[in-house]
Amino acid sequence: MASLLLSLKNLSSSSGVYQYFDKNHQLLYIGKAKNLKKRVRSYFSIRNGEVMPNIRTSLRIQMMVAQIAFLETILVEHEQDALILENSLIKQLKPKYNVLLRDDKTYPYIYMDFSSDFPIPLITRKVLKQPNIKVFGPFTSGAKDILDSLYELLPLVQKKNCIKAKKACMFYQIERCKAPCENKITKEEYLKIAQRALEMIENKDLLIRELALKMERFSQNLRFEEALVYRDRMAKIQKIAPFTRMDLAKLYDLDIFAFYSENHKAVLVKMFMRKGKIISSAFEKIHSVNGFDTEEVIKQALINHYKAHLPLLPEQILLSACSNEVLIELQVFLNARYSKKITLSIPKKGDKLALVEIAMKNAKEIFNQEKTHNEEQILEEVRSLLNLECMPYRVEIFDTSHHASSQCVGGMVVYENGVFQKKAYRCYHLEGVNEYAQMTELLTRRALKFAKEPPPNLWVVDGGKAQLKIALEVLKSSGSFVEVVAISKEKRDFKAYRSKGGARDIIHTSSRTLTLLPSDKRLQWVQKLRDESHRYAISFHRSTKLKSVKQIALLEEKGIGKASVKKLLDYFGSFEAIEKASEQEKNAVLRKRILRN
Repeated sequence: MASLLLSLKNLSSSSGVYQYFDKNHQLLYIGKAKNLKKRVRSYFSIRNGEVMPNIRTSLRIQMMVAQIAFLETILVEHEQDALILENSLIKQLKPKYNVLLRDDKTYPYIYMDFSSDFPIPLITRKVLKQPNIKVFGPFTSGAKDILDSLYELLPLVQKKNCIKAKKACMFYQIERCKAPCENKITKEEYLKIAQRALEMIENKDLLIRELALKMERFSQNLRFEEALVYRDRMAKIQKIAPFTRMDLAKLYDLDIFAFYSENHKAVLVKMFMRKGKIISSAFEKIHSVNGFDTEEVIKQALINHYKAHLPLLPEQILLSACSNEVLIELQVFLNARYSKKITLSIPKKGDKLALVEIAMKNAKEIFNQEKTHNEEQILEEVRSLLNLECMPYRVEIFDTSHHASSQCVGGMVVYENGVFQKKAYRCYHLEGVNEYAQMTELLTRRALKFAKEPPPNLWVVDGGKAQLKIALEVLKSSGSFVEVVAISKEKRDFKAYRSKGGARDIIHTSSRTLTLLPSDKRLQWVQKLRDESHRYAISFHRSTKLKSVKQIALLEEKGIGKASVKKLLDYFGSFEAIEKASEQEKNAVLRKRILRN
């Protein structure tokens, strides 16, 4: 830590990139700063010569800072240089705590050069400076399919060097070209064909209609292989932008970025609007075991996309979320990169907010689809592991909570189709004198409601073989069939081992006991259910205890001491019953003639 403290004291105030390393020289994080001294020191708190994480930072950052053994910096002349260098180093070195975006490719654009006598559609990824050029895009997919379709549907010049040949080629013979090389078509007539190509690029519905007609003709002539080619091409073009029907009255040129995350997974959606129409979109699924910093992901996504000089730029970039500090940082980067003014904003109302909301909605949908797919896989694996007869689509999980056998409560949480159904949660006040009696009461009360609230596919109980046996006996008595598993900590003689997280979770079924590795997703699935039931039961216990404390305080204000409160509770059973009881009834229990007000 002495070297880290020395480095922190001697930091430069220049712009640059900083790198954090742990004691094993593993790279933890790369960041950039306008002022290295100010930025780097913000991660730390120095007290009495000791370096500690700054408690004002997020838990993710504090966890990282606790591992830092030393740091290195690279000075640059300008802030935008630091931004580019940071982006490049993250890709090369892949630090543990940086989010690495895989999708950093430059998307293709379609252009037509109308300064040429016979313009043709071509693909580019570079900036084109010739006058009278029409550029469309970016296309995140399907650009080649559009181009191939145009050349097959319209008699365009098929290759750039065709005009120079001065002689008609095979494309003329198969009626795919009008042979302008032999002056068989005038410039004016050819321009009409080129304009038709422009219309099809701008309006993909028109292009798809033409492809559908051609596919139909092939089918009627029993040329099914060729019809299939057109069918597949139509499918690809239709996938280019699922939002193309969303047009705006104002001819905006916008790029939209939205980011949605839960736990350690996220989705980044990019939408590209030109002349008021969404022309293409893309998304990237991101996974990080160390969590996410939304601003870092947005920043890296924008730098990846705009660091190359693009043929067609938006007027404005809309973001779902970002701090003013990062907005300014990115604005400086864009201003230095391009002569055209591009503004960054997080819209608060109107059409632009609606666009960001649509991007965010799609990000959530993609996230949930992935989540559902993963959930189905895990359910199948859990079913196989536990030898379940049914897929556990609906699961009820039970846990109890008490303190010194007082305020005994139980909780039931419900997990259905990959989601905790909080409206179906139930809480119970229990009278059992020990954890076994409490679990019996909890499960019995639930089983009695099977007629009104049908049983699930699976019960999960927090406990060992004893709790499993209780659940099986309750179900047998009720005459209902529900499969049951229990989850408990392995038995160890010394508490220190368990307190440090050393004790593993064990799954119990009616036929066997399973000890799985902590990394096993099937175990993690059962643990996730157990942890939610545990949280819910403890939460209800705390609220019950707090309510009891308040009610005891009210009775004490009336002159009833704690010993007397216990007598009343033993007799009446609850605070509600005490409230309803008359003064004479209370006095009779307490053997007092006068109850002080």
